Amino acid sequence: MSAPARPDDTAARVPVGAAAAAPAVVPPHVVEHPTHPGVPRATERDGGPWSPYSPCGPDCLPAAARPARLRRGRRAAALLTVVATAVLAAPLVAPFGRRATDVAMRAIFRAVLRAAGIRLQVDGGTSFADDGGALVVANHLSWIDVVALGAVQPVRMIAKREVGDWPVVGRIAARTGALFVDRAGLRALPAVVGEATAALRAGAVVGVFPEGTTWCGSAAGPFRRAPFQAAIDAGAAVRPVTLELRLADGRPTTAASFVGDETLAGSLRRVLALDGLVCVLTLHPLLHPGPGEDRRVLADRARRVVTGAAPLRGTPAPTATDPIAG
Repeated sequence: MSAPARPDDTAARVPVGAAAAAPAVVPPHVVEHPTHPGVPRATERDGGPWSPYSPCGPDCLPAAARPARLRRGRRAAALLTVVATAVLAAPLVAPFGRRATDVAMRAIFRAVLRAAGIRLQVDGGTSFADDGGALVVANHLSWIDVVALGAVQPVRMIAKREVGDWPVVGRIAARTGALFVDRAGLRALPAVVGEATAALRAGAVVGVFPEGTTWCGSAAGPFRRAPFQAAIDAGAAVRPVTLELRLADGRPTTAASFVGDETLAGSLRRVLALDGLVCVLTLHPLLHPGPGEDRRVLADRARRVVTGAAPLRGTPAPTATDPIAG
């Protein structure tokens, strides 16, 4: 029996014996992975239906490449320099107000991507919201996602409580106004939804990964509905965003995915060694809650747009490319 194909081999494969059948339509950002396990029903998962769940793990990652120690070391040094500069500069910028802090944080996120050898490409617009608050919802692939979103526009992310305890990252998250939620205790969830609602009403851009945890890109998880209640209560629009990770030649890759029990340090080492990585953000048209529309319907609409499972609603936005040299 031949070895299973790796995700980077192709973006779509036709099963053996299916030559006569019509080829399946695979969204361009999906990396097909034949060995990807099925997704059990929520009530059948370990930890219960509310625990973060993803079937992705080591099998979703491509075969290990050459270490590229020199490239990795050079990028690691550049990244440490950026982080050290950010830690020192942030308190100096804070007294100048929110606008100055937002500009500084956006520059820091862009510098992080450059240092890590990641080129950012933004299609469909240049910002998540130009006037008023918006709820940004995106698929979740890696730690790169948060950096990429922040490089486009300041976003107050809804994040798990543990992120606040991470060295350096936790401080940066708190400075950007992150809303921390304890995923082990659902009693605090209404309070977080209330905070997100207040932030949206105040004109902030709030971001969330409704899948609740990272997936490799060959499949997508169900969207949690609670964050969408904040958009409904605030009367704010929802900005669906599709995140893709590609190699320098344009092929989709799972090499930069942060899945399973892998540590942040392990994922970072692999990313820094890659010979070019492109993070593509596609900003889809805003979704506005319809009359009487509940969070379940709104979450389903957003997920269909993000995953490419349905045509977009609304007028297509102009395409803009915002490259950052790696």
